[in-house]
Amino acid sequence: MDDLLSKLPGFKSQLEETDKKLSDPDVMKNMDLYRSLMLERSHLVPVVEELERLSTLISRQEENEMLVKEGGELGEMAREELSEIEQQIEECRKKSKMLLIPPDPLEGKDIIMEIRAGTGGDEAALFAADLYRMYMYFAQFNRWKVKEISSNETGLGGYKEIILSISGKDVYGSLRWESGVHRVQRVPETESGGRIHTSAVTVAVLPEPEQAEVNIRQEDLRIDVMRAGGPGGQCVNTTESAVRIIHLPTGLTVICQNQKSQLQNREEAMRVLRSRLYEMETEKKARERAEERKSQVGSGDRSERIRTYNFPQNRLTDHRINLTLYNLDLVMEGHLEQVIEALKISAGEAALKEAK
Repeated sequence: MDDLLSKLPGFKSQLEETDKKLSDPDVMKNMDLYRSLMLERSHLVPVVEELERLSTLISRQEENEMLVKEGGELGEMAREELSEIEQQIEECRKKSKMLLIPPDPLEGKDIIMEIRAGTGGDEAALFAADLYRMYMYFAQFNRWKVKEISSNETGLGGYKEIILSISGKDVYGSLRWESGVHRVQRVPETESGGRIHTSAVTVAVLPEPEQAEVNIRQEDLRIDVMRAGGPGGQCVNTTESAVRIIHLPTGLTVICQNQKSQLQNREEAMRVLRSRLYEMETEKKARERAEERKSQVGSGDRSERIRTYNFPQNRLTDHRINLTLYNLDLVMEGHLEQVIEALKISAGEAALKEAK
């Protein structure tokens, strides 16, 4: 039997067992278990469907090969169809292998995204604002929900830092590879001589955990309140609504001042802190599982230069997968689909190699 098809009975059995568990009324009372089973089902269904399609195609191939041996008019028709069936089988095999990759345990998570200006002064801050708009457009296309948690604006309309929460279907799966250094090459608006400058912005994509997944002890926190700073607003600089939380064991610091009340700022700061701690623990476990292996699309390290945006040439280059596109203007309007899809394929191929 075909190696891939030999897996079909096992996957069908798993799917039946998962469906049986989901029909249990007690499972509905445990939302964590219910979500886990639904995630498992969302992985199993396409695997079973694609393997069943492969089985059907192989059966058609065998039938046509028999007709070809028999000859005659039917044999000639079967011969013409064989080439097309073989191509469909090859495509089906590739897709099946990709689907067989176990889902990332973080799949389905919402995210906290942090965008920070790096080297380049005002120009870096302006590009941080451009990246923010790019991700906002992409989120709108995907009908995701975006909420600004905290920001530090510059006088020219840029951002020294902006922190967002993004929620919706496949948010983490689509944006997980955006972490790293984004380099921009262009003539800044503030440049009168027409010289091209190079600046950098760092992006961090943090999976947002459930509250129960991260245990933060109150005695490990130092919480300070202060007056909010930045551009004017109803609550800015008038009340002590800004909150700074320091996690003493790690030294992680989060400041939140954009919300209207101290309580809201504290809640949002805790969301960011929880995500950063969760990311630290996730990275630690990943290093323990594979000390010296690196994914083909990079480690996700924020210090890694992942992409260059060259405006004079309308060129985008993703250095991890050697992808170069000449539609930067469209990408900056949120059309990231081609880049995201290429990264997903590359990650899947790398996972298959590691699994062998």
